[in-house]
Amino acid sequence: MSDVLSAPQPMGQTGLRGAVVGDTSLSSINGEEGKLIYRGLDIHDLARSSTFEEVAYLLWFDALPSRSNLDAFCAKLSARRSLPDKLTAVLRDIPADGTPMDALRTAVSALGLFDPNVNDMSREAQIEKALTLTAVFPSILAAYYRIAQRLEPIAPHPSLGTAANFLYMFTGSVPDESAARVLDVSLILHADHGMNASTFAAIVTASTLSDMYSAITSAIGALKGPLHGGANEGVIHNLQDVGEMQNVDAWVTRKLNAHEKIMGFGHAVYKAYDPRATELKRIAKEVGASAGTTKWVDMTERMEQAVWNTKRLYPNVDLYSASVYYTLGIPTAYFTPVFAISRVSGWCAHVMEQYADNKLLRPRANYVGARGVEYVPVAERKDDVRLLS
Repeated sequence: MSDVLSAPQPMGQTGLRGAVVGDTSLSSINGEEGKLIYRGLDIHDLARSSTFEEVAYLLWFDALPSRSNLDAFCAKLSARRSLPDKLTAVLRDIPADGTPMDALRTAVSALGLFDPNVNDMSREAQIEKALTLTAVFPSILAAYYRIAQRLEPIAPHPSLGTAANFLYMFTGSVPDESAARVLDVSLILHADHGMNASTFAAIVTASTLSDMYSAITSAIGALKGPLHGGANEGVIHNLQDVGEMQNVDAWVTRKLNAHEKIMGFGHAVYKAYDPRATELKRIAKEVGASAGTTKWVDMTERMEQAVWNTKRLYPNVDLYSASVYYTLGIPTAYFTPVFAISRVSGWCAHVMEQYADNKLLRPRANYVGARGVEYVPVAERKDDVRLLS
């Protein structure tokens, strides 16, 4: 990775929008055409034919696994799903007003304390850490949910995959195959997405040669924000505010006339239909039909049409992921953490890619403050009402 931006940024540009911070072979977004690839493979092919475990393997090893390699990979994930007792104790001590993302961030940071090889930077040790992190994210969140409900955490099921295991540990019941597959596809679609804010946070930390747990903790902190992973929570809140299908058009008109942002529309990169939204719309209809109600996805589709008719804005991944998670029975506060269950595989891949050709990421800032200010001794300074008010 390069230690400088690819070119000087124009005066006044903010947010590093469009800046190139390095090379990657993991994923590529064609925003103009609405295309996304992982290691050269189209996201639609992966979503319809693959599994989350295959995608994680692809991101880490640059190839889809053979059957024997996939079985071995899944066995390694399964062997790492149980949480250390002391980590479960940390989850029990989180204050009642903590959020699931707070719990995840805290637990992942603490997890590094239980790894005796935390500072081993070899490729083999990196893979071990990536396996552990990917395996325990669902376990952390399921355990925290049950503790918050005053229930005991459930041990992982040895024969279930990542998606099914999460639903099992979360609810206490083995999910049916259709529900597990719907969540599995959602995990595939969220596994990686170029140089987004959380991935950038991870590689900035990794570029200092800090350990992988620290890098992933940085990523979780970035994902927590409502302008990144938290957007899907806003979508379901909007749908609940609308209430019924017949209210959608008037609600959209009122929001747009008030110049209020409607979550789930527009994207920093895509100028066409987000390909992940295409797949999520499809599986949202499937999970709704299986659950006996398509109300939420039908309302979402109506909202999509109303926004398009007025603003010509395409939906992004958050619009339909919200109704998928909600119909699966996942509480709203866990929407972003479920996103993280998937994205940790991509974060780990980017961190390993950074370590493989590391240079410190150290961009410059455009200073716009005062110059030539005269120093005033403390005895001569006046009170600042801004600090005293």
